[in-house]
Amino acid sequence: MDYTKYKQYPPVKLDNREWPSKKLDRAPLWCSVDLRDGNQSLPIPMSINEKVEFFNLLVEMGFKEIEVGFPSASETEFNFLRKLVDDNLIPDDVHIQILTQSRDHLIKRSFEALEGVKNAIVHFYNSTSTLQRKVVFKKSKDEIKEIAVSGAKLIKEMSKNFSGNIRYEYSPESFTGTELDYAKDICEAVMDVIKPTPTNKLILNLPGTVEMSTANVHADQIEWFCKNIKDRDSVIISLHAHNDRGTATAATELGLLAGADRVEGTLFGNGERTGNVDIINLGMNFYTQGIDPKLDFSNIDKIVEIYSRCTRMTVGPRHPWAGNLVYTAFSGSHQDAIKKGLEAHNNSDSHIWEVPYLPIDPSDLNRVYEEIIRINSQSGKGGVAFVLENSYGYKLPKSMHPEFSQIIQKITDKTGNELSPEYIFSTFNSEYLEVDGPYRLLDYTINTSSLETKISAKLEYKTDKIDISSFGNGPIDAFFNAVKKVISSDIKFHDYSEHSLTEGADSKAVAYIGMEVKGQIIFGVGIDSSINTASIKALLCALNRVE
Repeated sequence: MDYTKYKQYPPVKLDNREWPSKKLDRAPLWCSVDLRDGNQSLPIPMSINEKVEFFNLLVEMGFKEIEVGFPSASETEFNFLRKLVDDNLIPDDVHIQILTQSRDHLIKRSFEALEGVKNAIVHFYNSTSTLQRKVVFKKSKDEIKEIAVSGAKLIKEMSKNFSGNIRYEYSPESFTGTELDYAKDICEAVMDVIKPTPTNKLILNLPGTVEMSTANVHADQIEWFCKNIKDRDSVIISLHAHNDRGTATAATELGLLAGADRVEGTLFGNGERTGNVDIINLGMNFYTQGIDPKLDFSNIDKIVEIYSRCTRMTVGPRHPWAGNLVYTAFSGSHQDAIKKGLEAHNNSDSHIWEVPYLPIDPSDLNRVYEEIIRINSQSGKGGVAFVLENSYGYKLPKSMHPEFSQIIQKITDKTGNELSPEYIFSTFNSEYLEVDGPYRLLDYTINTSSLETKISAKLEYKTDKIDISSFGNGPIDAFFNAVKKVISSDIKFHDYSEHSLTEGADSKAVAYIGMEVKGQIIFGVGIDSSINTASIKALLCALNRVE
């Protein structure tokens, strides 16, 4: 790997830069460019019907500016725009954006496609970068500028016969590879033709067509441009980041801090090469800072399904907000922290979401808590307990967590598989609730006086019947004392807890009892409509598990 054939991107000379001390306090104007697939970003371009379905999804999510493609590039894209118009599928508050190179015949064809659109944005561009001027076009700066100016003149002229409302957008393509002063010069030449005003602004889109620098350098470029472009109040500065360096989200956020107003991007970062900036990431990042993103991500699974089916692209399992693993925790310490955080949140009067490892409430995206914890060989005590409580209502005492988690750990170590909540409960059921002998409770009576409680019980041990009785400070203490009389093992009462498992007239109680036998803690679990019976069953369960 010969790294010496690459050169470092130069910094921007920017005195007194302001963006590092600013904060984001509102969402930008959003423009989706998902439908600009035009044989350039999808191995199999979307059909017209798929484009319509995707368009409807974008409208449902709240996009007010949607680039519907490059109608002069192919009949499919031309016909798609015509279908939107002819079938009256464009809401009155949505601006349809079309893309065209700054070339006469493409501009004219684009206006044919726009006929009947109520609110249109004509987005025209030409490449301005040093490299493309040198090796692709072999033209001077003035010749490249003339391409932009002549395109602007034709668009302005053709707009006179356009029946709808029209706005203009110009992109110096490969802005990140263009000298800043030249990018300013060519944009101002376009402004001289379009003549924007504070009430009828020109969109100046500054594409990171190829991401070439660290995000801070991109922010410097945007701040320099915002401070130096003439008539700043008559232009909207738009960002269009690509992800060649994997930092498109950071570059866009810093670009907004630097003064940009608008963002073009795609759902899940689809686009050429490494893709465009991911609007799901950006929007959810605003959301988690308490800022209204002005887009609706509340049914993220529906968005993923339509995106995947229409584009034939996949959403990675670790995508920050939409991946199917991002609200799970395999680490035991993470699981324990999540469990405690959810308990604290549920018991708090605060509206603020504060749960370790979960930057948002998954239910905000129509995800459910059952998906948060998964159990495998790396899981811990808290995760196993969380599954039982959240899915089945069993609130294991903390002192019981190590015992049951070790049972689960042995299974996962042996199989190497992730265990479902159903399998975990099945194991809990067979280990504690279905223990049948050797001790079985046949009958018991309780007599309570002001001083003590007496219990008399009939047990079955294997095939023998045993009568036991004793006194204690309560039914459980009395039963434990009675059991000790007939068991030779040295046992000590260690732990007891109980809770209601169900509600209503037919509610049941569950009891957990831990006993210390030869230095080892053994737990038993019992369920019954009577808390006394549930507790006796739990004590016998523990004895049976010792056997």
